[in-house]
Amino acid sequence: MLEEVERWLATRSWSVTDRPLHKILAAKQRTGRSVSVVLPALNEEETVGDIVAVIRHDLMRQAPLVDEIVVVDSGSTDRTSEVAAAAGARVVHRDAILPRLPAAPGKGEVLWRSLLVTGGDIVCFVDADLREFSSDFVTGIVGPLLTDPDVDLVKAMYDRPLAGAAGQGGRVTELMARPLLNMHWPQLAGFVQPLGGEYAARRSLLEQLPFPVGYGIELGMLVDALHLVGLNSLAQVDVGVRKHRHQDGQALGRMAAAIYRTAQLRLARGHLVRPSLTQFERGEDGFEPRTHPVDTEERPPMVEIAEYAARRVA
Repeated sequence: MLEEVERWLATRSWSVTDRPLHKILAAKQRTGRSVSVVLPALNEEETVGDIVAVIRHDLMRQAPLVDEIVVVDSGSTDRTSEVAAAAGARVVHRDAILPRLPAAPGKGEVLWRSLLVTGGDIVCFVDADLREFSSDFVTGIVGPLLTDPDVDLVKAMYDRPLAGAAGQGGRVTELMARPLLNMHWPQLAGFVQPLGGEYAARRSLLEQLPFPVGYGIELGMLVDALHLVGLNSLAQVDVGVRKHRHQDGQALGRMAAAIYRTAQLRLARGHLVRPSLTQFERGEDGFEPRTHPVDTEERPPMVEIAEYAARRVA
């Protein structure tokens, strides 16, 4: 490991207990910074309501840390929107944001569009499929942004159990993302959960970054933020254990392909030879190929969007 990374781990890796809530609230009052929490959601009726309810109870009613909770629904066919609204979130449909630009499928697309419908100086992203959710996920990653002016982006780190076994989650992280980062961006080798969906950043950084529309969003954001603001402006906070719905192996394969493609663009900005992935499923006549497109689109930095610039002027 690079000496720079060892120093970073000693100075930019914290525990949620390092910043008690009263200190975070005092920093928020002193700085006047506002905080938005965004939950990207697609068919998460079983979990999204509990997450919203915990944040509203712990960090809006009992402690005035969060200024708004926005659930961006990317086309759910279940009751995700109704459950989120009933729990107290403002629900916005992805397609209602920036309607002149047809929406691309993918999580990164939702996060990018969320910048247009939130107002916080600090934007905190939380996946909507978390179970046994704790508000520590929010306080942990928002805290450093309020207390340390030199920090621009904070990722949560945690244990990810799989089928009851500790440390077995995060398969795409271990098989794809971590090798890529260690080989090509070794300054980022200290991130425990580089693909984790819980992170917070200053709006002033997010609006300058391109957003891969799909699964490559987390890796792309880390790499681009490193180049834009430097390693010392990035941090991570241990928030305990993350429990969520795990995807099957083929879905993980598609995720890995999108992440590799995101890395490829950042390494060379070169020609994509074949932006697709063929996987196999056993059918009545043996193994049958299924070919899926790999995300090939990225959204430009939000500061380049006319509607966003107009909103800032207004």
